[in-house]
Amino acid sequence: MSLTDRDGTPVHWNDYLKSGNRIFIGSNAAVPNALIQDLIDNSSQLHDIETVHILTFSDNVWAEPRHKELFKVNSLFIGGKNVREAVAAGRADYTPCFISEIPTLFRENILPLDAALIMVSPPDKYGYCSLGVSVDVVASAVKSAKYVIAQINPNMPSTNGHSFVHVNQIHAWLKQSQALPEIPEPELDPVSERIGQYAALLVEDGATIQIGIGKIPAAVLRYLAHHKDLGIHSEMISDGIIDLMHSGVINNRRKTFHKGKTVVSFCIGTQRLYDFVDKNQHVEFYPSEHINSPVNIAKNDNMVSINSAIEVDLTGQVVSDSIGYQFYSGIGGQVDFIRGAWLSKGGKPVIALPSTTKDGKISRIVAHITEGGGVVTSRGHVAYVVTEYGVANLIGKSIRERALELIRIAHPKFREQLLTDVRKNYWVPEYQDNTPTSVPELGTIELKTYTFKGDPFILRPLGPADERKLQEFFYSHTKETLIMRYNHHATQMTREKSCNLVSVNQHKDLALCFTQRDHLGEVIQAVGRYYFIEATNCAEVAFVIRETQRSKGMATTLLLQIIKIARKRNLSKLIACVRRDNAPMLKVFENAGFIRGYSDDFDEVSLSLTLTKQ
Repeated sequence: MSLTDRDGTPVHWNDYLKSGNRIFIGSNAAVPNALIQDLIDNSSQLHDIETVHILTFSDNVWAEPRHKELFKVNSLFIGGKNVREAVAAGRADYTPCFISEIPTLFRENILPLDAALIMVSPPDKYGYCSLGVSVDVVASAVKSAKYVIAQINPNMPSTNGHSFVHVNQIHAWLKQSQALPEIPEPELDPVSERIGQYAALLVEDGATIQIGIGKIPAAVLRYLAHHKDLGIHSEMISDGIIDLMHSGVINNRRKTFHKGKTVVSFCIGTQRLYDFVDKNQHVEFYPSEHINSPVNIAKNDNMVSINSAIEVDLTGQVVSDSIGYQFYSGIGGQVDFIRGAWLSKGGKPVIALPSTTKDGKISRIVAHITEGGGVVTSRGHVAYVVTEYGVANLIGKSIRERALELIRIAHPKFREQLLTDVRKNYWVPEYQDNTPTSVPELGTIELKTYTFKGDPFILRPLGPADERKLQEFFYSHTKETLIMRYNHHATQMTREKSCNLVSVNQHKDLALCFTQRDHLGEVIQAVGRYYFIEATNCAEVAFVIRETQRSKGMATTLLLQIIKIARKRNLSKLIACVRRDNAPMLKVFENAGFIRGYSDDFDEVSLSLTLTKQ
């Protein structure tokens, strides 16, 4: 096949291009490889053609050293074979830009396009071709370029939405079949599985989500299988959404923008996905300036944005486009969706990453950004950070609190050094000397969800970053509650005291809490703990429940969990001292099998439970 105009007349590339022009190359899974090869084969006397593109799943032959006289590469998002190497070698440029703003570069002639090389489906009976699996910034390139040159590919799906280009918008074309690149669903490892479980806990029924591709997104989607009425407003989708749409988990019913539709700008996956989106009325493709607009994203209530990172420092700064001085990817749509989720009613911006590099030798939660690393998402934009060790909530947190939250979800072998490093900058006071520890007996996922009288709660370990929350919990108590818990009317919970109570060595003692959160905060509703007595291999148990949450079963649930953990730790006995007039708490202990014993204090009842392995 040769390049022809709309009338079928053979044309030459010199009819549309001259040396020094700038061309756009189609994105993601829609790279017109045959068209590019035809340009290379018939380039004649053309030189120094600037290529502009985002991520391209292709051999990217234009970025090979042998074509450096013909092409000058300018990547707006680095990735794929040859491009990253070309940028690193200085043969190619990287221009950072939000995906939502790339159309402006074309439209305002900041990066004027002489031609757009794209891939489309064959025209329908009305003369419309579809941009198929990649509408993203391709749509804006089509509108802005002087010439549109297309590869008509019968393997390109015809997708719905704003994905159509009429044949009268195309100046020349090459009819050439090309298989779309396939990226199979990744095999999940234990780290990705745990991150997926934690991230899924942040997604409530009825939420609208944005998610990418890779192990962590695949794991998140796996653990959304039992959610209800989810929606999709995402830059991209992959195979993971297919089964969720078939099962009705993703039905878009409760969306508040594009209700009833899964909306995206591109997709990448296997042939199963490409077949799924072909003429699918329930999936619509829109340009990046529409999908990635933070204003439009925010029109979705309960928008949850889940993005990845290379590293996060202890103030919350996110590096995601470079490894030190080496540019690795790009800004992409991360900031667009994080900002949109922040502005959404009930929205949650989430950064998810493993706690270490693949070899486990380097922490990805860092005291300071690696030299040369670039901040893509500022500390002001970050809300939640997730690793395989939990969820750090940074909303409204001071630098000191952020550091403690992030240290808690760092890999345990790096926590002590991170605390030492952060102390050099006086973010952590001297009395705060314990690094966060885990409660392995809770399992790999240390957050447990419970429902009491229809309301959701989370059971988790207390941690050093809970200092202020525990203070607030203390000052919420009535005088009667304080007397019941402390046997006197305690009037103050200093920072030092609160810090001591939350900075627990969870491998020795134990401190659990029930919390309740909305999209902007977390409130402690109950605390249960035990203090280990080494001399007798036993522990003393204590509880306090917020007054408004009593009679729901929290104390019983906490006590049963504490008993379970104590048994696993081979403790011989649990003891408790409860005021004689605290009938509800006495009942909780006795229902759990505690037996009353002798007490030196007439106002108190001593109880004990002998533990046996189960």
